Amino acid sequence: MVVLALIGFSSGCGQGSRRDGSSPRSDAQDSGTSAGVRSGDTHRSQPTHSPTPTASPSSETAKPLKDGTAVLISCASLDDPYATVEVRNPNDRDAVFTMKMTFKDARGLTMITHTAQVPVPAKDTATDRAAIAGIGTGRVDEIASCEVNPRATADW
Repeated sequence: MVVLALIGFSSGCGQGSRRDGSSPRSDAQDSGTSAGVRSGDTHRSQPTHSPTPTASPSSETAKPLKDGTAVLISCASLDDPYATVEVRNPNDRDAVFTMKMTFKDARGLTMITHTAQVPVPAKDTATDRAAIAGIGTGRVDEIASCEVNPRATADW
């Protein structure tokens, strides 16, 4: 029969293995307790080796995202009070892009600015339908043009 007991291995106690592989004697061994541990004492074995975490290869080789492009498909009107913008993702992975557009009146003054984050699959396009919120439906007829920033900024 083989009996194993871990005695004297506790961090910060100054005890541990000797070079010859033997453990220093503890007071518990001297007192003749059966397991070599006094009642109430707790000893934890410490791992002798813990693996060093390494970064996954994908995080090391991930390229920064390129910005996408945004193109106006349709401007808002009384019939359809939404502007539709298509955002293109040039990247090999899914990404979220910030798209910006403005609604202007006949004098060229900005009535409202719309910013949206648009998720787009890799090497694909997605559309954003921008509601004319904040100017009221009675003023939709005052919209003379919609302008989209052609650069859709890659967020993540």
